[in-house]
Amino acid sequence: MIRRAWTVSLWLAAATAQAGGHFDVDDAGTLDAGQCQYEFWGTRVRSEHITAWHLGPACRVGPVELGLNIDRISVPGDTVHALGPQLKWTFFGQAPEARWSAAVSMGFVSQLPRRGGRSGGQFVVPVTWRATDSLMVHANLGADWSTGSGARTGRGGLAGEWALNDTVSLIAERNRAFGLWTSRVGARVSITPVISIDLSAARTGPSGVRSFSVGLNHEFGR
Repeated sequence: MIRRAWTVSLWLAAATAQAGGHFDVDDAGTLDAGQCQYEFWGTRVRSEHITAWHLGPACRVGPVELGLNIDRISVPGDTVHALGPQLKWTFFGQAPEARWSAAVSMGFVSQLPRRGGRSGGQFVVPVTWRATDSLMVHANLGADWSTGSGARTGRGGLAGEWALNDTVSLIAERNRAFGLWTSRVGARVSITPVISIDLSAARTGPSGVRSFSVGLNHEFGR
């Protein structure tokens, strides 16, 4: 079974890096100048009776993307709310046709109301390789800081994103965080050029705890 302390830390840390929606491995892209977006998604771990909801608005401000993460995590006997800012900067390969691109992403998260202990956070370096016009490979390397204890753990992952056409992309990823591996497969479906829906299923840890997620992404101009 997933312990409560680990569960809350895992979901709060995962929620601090949202450019990839509910997927664990982030890409190296940021919003275009003058653009904003919001992401809204939910995850359910039925066997552990855990539900997580996330709302993440973000805008391009100068050379960086600034966002705010708002989260609600329900575990048996308790509900945690969290809030924190996020910053992401693509420092290499900003052009849309760039074969390689790299960014730095950092986030901060605090439980509301404060329950003592330290706030948490995340620092990640995402790298994206555009292998072909339809296939991208994303790699992440970084660290998480747990809420409460402030303990630091390394994280890293690899993902492949394959565009079947202009509407549907398939995504598969393998990610390690808090000492546990997660495998996830899913799809991104573009309803319009600025609205998309994400769907995925994941297995985490040696016992293969399953979770299911669905998300909505909407990009718009300021």
